[in-house]
Amino acid sequence: MNADSQEGRPQLAEDQVGLVVEVFRMLADATRVRVLWALVDRELSVNDLAGSVGKPAPSVSQHLAKLRMARLVSTRRSGTTIYYSLENEHVRQLVVDAVHNAEHAGPGIPPHHRGEVVRELPGRTGTAQ
Repeated sequence: MNADSQEGRPQLAEDQVGLVVEVFRMLADATRVRVLWALVDRELSVNDLAGSVGKPAPSVSQHLAKLRMARLVSTRRSGTTIYYSLENEHVRQLVVDAVHNAEHAGPGIPPHHRGEVVRELPGRTGTAQ
């Protein structure tokens, strides 16, 4: 890439860079990535997420608190149950793009290029659905 291609792009402010770094820090944990992936197309309770990612509910709850503070997930209460979902479409796209990028590290044509929806993260055993 040459310098000319960056002319129209403004410099990032230091506080904005810090926020971006925090987002990537949240994505640097396998459990949090699995939680975010499970929320890509639905909202789930802590217990449902715990079952989905194979971790104890208290552990998942701690990860969700961090994700919520980083504004990557939001909550909705229904009675005594709290449901979690991705904060917005940008978070959803970030998670999907990260998973699709990881699929390119494997052999052959990545599942997303074959039109398959993969519920398991790359590198984990599971079947395409």
